[in-house]
Amino acid sequence: MKLYTRTGDDGSSGLFGGDRVSKSHLRLVAYGTLDELNSIMGLLRLWATPACADEATLQQVQQDLFVLGAILATPASREKLLESRMSRPTWELADMEADIDRLSDLAPPMISFVLPGGTAASAHAHLARTVCRRAEREVVALTQGEPLNPLVLTYLNRLSDWLFALARAENVTAGVADIQWVPKGE
Repeated sequence: MKLYTRTGDDGSSGLFGGDRVSKSHLRLVAYGTLDELNSIMGLLRLWATPACADEATLQQVQQDLFVLGAILATPASREKLLESRMSRPTWELADMEADIDRLSDLAPPMISFVLPGGTAASAHAHLARTVCRRAEREVVALTQGEPLNPLVLTYLNRLSDWLFALARAENVTAGVADIQWVPKGE
């Protein structure tokens, strides 16, 4: 199979099930951002410490992002084409929330806004968080015009919280203080 198909040379792309839409369609924008987030998660895997996020958890997130992308690439009229293993992420929200609590307990209470940075792992987690938030906004825009499984939005919202907690935990674990935002004049 060749990597190039030439079918997108006209600015269109195929959705799961065969429908073709513009490459600027909100579905493609949203799942393109999930692809970007998945790439950043690959970078984060190079930097994250096992005490904060083990390899299995980071890989699970990447697998889940692929599933969410498949959901986004499938119009509501074709949802039955998704197999049950592709219809929902594997990291249960309750388990993700428990890990957010675990990571949050590692860091001191927040006394101000936190700027991205500190360690490389923290900076990469913050980058992933901001792209996750963008994906979330794009999914919200998509849902205003098309039906979509609400789990996509919930998962992304929780994942961005997890990435923030991970960023803070990475700094603490490395003995590096979060970079505090200091308002002008203080």
